[in-house]
Amino acid sequence: MKRKYLIISIIIFLAAAVCAAAGIWMYLRQQDAGEDYEELRDEVGTGVPQTEVTPEEPVEIPIDFASLQARNPEAYAWITIPGTAIDYPVMQSESDNTYYLTHTIDGVESPEGAIYTESYNSRDFEDPNTVIYGHDMANGSMFQNLLNYQDRSFFDANRDILIYTPDAIRHYRIFAAYLYDDRHLMQSFNFADKENYRQYLESIFAVREMGACIDAGQKVTEDDKIITLSTCYGTQADKRYLVQAVLVSIEK
Repeated sequence: MKRKYLIISIIIFLAAAVCAAAGIWMYLRQQDAGEDYEELRDEVGTGVPQTEVTPEEPVEIPIDFASLQARNPEAYAWITIPGTAIDYPVMQSESDNTYYLTHTIDGVESPEGAIYTESYNSRDFEDPNTVIYGHDMANGSMFQNLLNYQDRSFFDANRDILIYTPDAIRHYRIFAAYLYDDRHLMQSFNFADKENYRQYLESIFAVREMGACIDAGQKVTEDDKIITLSTCYGTQADKRYLVQAVLVSIEK
């Protein structure tokens, strides 16, 4: 009997050791997350807010899209959120909506994946709602900084989002940040139907959960275009944290 208990104890110990080793391995991988993107910023430029562009001159895009798309032609935009560490290319796979969930811009399989949209959205940001995905990485990379918007003072101080494309800079104003369920927005709502879109927007401004930050003074209608930034929320697999912003101007 004692021998039986000894064997069971050894098995439990080994199982615990394997779990601990796996946890340490994952932690170490997450600490290196985003390093390739830091090098990419140096290579193609970084999102620097533009100021005082004269109407007679075309806007200067601070991203070298030729170099970026030579590296991967599926990189079609760049997102920058001043006041955060979010400063990344935006990807969209031509064949697999889940590809950039687990692959970097260079096609390397890695926990941080990439910032990306799915084929439910066009690449011109002309859809009523463009949903952009990114991981919540433990080392603060990718979309982890979105969770800072749970703090109202941070929300109030960091409301701008810039999206660069080869021919334009789109300026967005954040109006909502809140915890949501894990439903797929593009499959759950018909944003092309203006009445459905209007009702969806009303549901956002009706959010009253603790920790939600909503700017009730920001006007957003069914004629506006918004972006929804979506990231996971800790270990809660059935939750997503959303930050939403409305398009306020375009420089070309």
